[in-house]
Amino acid sequence: MAEQKFVTFVIERQDGPDSKPYTQEFDVPYRPSLNVVAALMEIQKNPVTRDGKKVAPVVWECNCLEKVCGACMMVINGKAQQACCALIDNLKWPIHLAPARTFPVIRDLLIDRTVMFESLKRIQGWINIDGTWKVHEAPRQNPYTAATAYEISHCMTCGCCLEACPNVGPQSDFIGPAPLAQAYLFNINPTGQYDEEKRLNVLMEKGGITSCGNSQNCVEACPKGIKLTTYIAQLNRDVNKQALRNIFNH
Repeated sequence: MAEQKFVTFVIERQDGPDSKPYTQEFDVPYRPSLNVVAALMEIQKNPVTRDGKKVAPVVWECNCLEKVCGACMMVINGKAQQACCALIDNLKWPIHLAPARTFPVIRDLLIDRTVMFESLKRIQGWINIDGTWKVHEAPRQNPYTAATAYEISHCMTCGCCLEACPNVGPQSDFIGPAPLAQAYLFNINPTGQYDEEKRLNVLMEKGGITSCGNSQNCVEACPKGIKLTTYIAQLNRDVNKQALRNIFNH
């Protein structure tokens, strides 16, 4: 009988928002097609460190397990990605797990994404519908922008792009790539266009589009392959046009 193989996980832990981080190592029995979430579940069932110490279970977040919700985003071997689709066979061992520290850490690998959702509120990342339109009378999506809208709508608000962006963090008020792309998404919607001017004016404020350094990190990090910098560039063009309109309309 073949000897059981184990995968070592080096996990950065934190007992609370104001606690200091520390690391613990765990061995998980290897099996083909094992992903990081499944490995964390094994650790949760038996939270014993590599040196035999019984500890509190590791805390993390997950929902769909299908690369749709974005909840299980964490830093795996130094790269922000989804734990549900991070296969052990494709990762270098030992595997290092850490929280995305662009966001406040609640505990262990669990983070608080409030700042990202507040940014979505700031750019009015929604479409106001009052129920007065019947379906056949509602504006239709422009077929030339439908493919773009479909691509951007895959955003999971996971935060990978914010974690990867060098301009997001305590050194800057930049709202990040995801909220910018969402502003563009709702601006090209036939109903969302009614609030386009409001969104563009918000993006002229501190922390808006001028804080983007075009590092391209967000494109590399996006688990959905959204062409973020392409749409941010188009949004920047629209912001400049709105700035000129503001000047000449006053």
